[in-house]
Amino acid sequence: MSRLDSFIRRLEAQRTVLNWAAAAIQGRDGLVLELGLGNGRTYDHLRELLPNRDIHVFERHPQANPQSTPPAHLLVVGDMAETLPAFANRHGAAAALIHVDVTTGAPERDAIAFSWLPAHTAALALPGAIVLSGWPLAHDQLEPMALPQGVPAERYFAYRRAG
Repeated sequence: MSRLDSFIRRLEAQRTVLNWAAAAIQGRDGLVLELGLGNGRTYDHLRELLPNRDIHVFERHPQANPQSTPPAHLLVVGDMAETLPAFANRHGAAAALIHVDVTTGAPERDAIAFSWLPAHTAALALPGAIVLSGWPLAHDQLEPMALPQGVPAERYFAYRRAG
């Protein structure tokens, strides 16, 4: 499969998973966290799906399209290895939905470069929260969930926070 076709399949899976998760948290209390802003596409999509919720976004160097950039009070700028624990100290396990959208572009590199991320993600999630990721997050408090219909296995990953 060409890289273009793979990219398109990833975006289709991402949209399906985000739509599914946003519907699943309707009526539940809790924060929504977007880990990684990039160009702002998934943040913008979440904002459209969840118009009455604040979406806290974490990004090292924000460079998104201005129309897809969160307001300053919801944008946490800096190295997530530092900003996520600081946010957890202030808010605790308060997220109903966490979308992990950080990547080096190679899953084997992600597992090494972001080895600290699963623990920080689990610490921010409420019991029963949904955690989505483009790559596997190995942590004993993150229980794998079945993906929505139409999303191929290993294309995206969904977890429920135990507890």
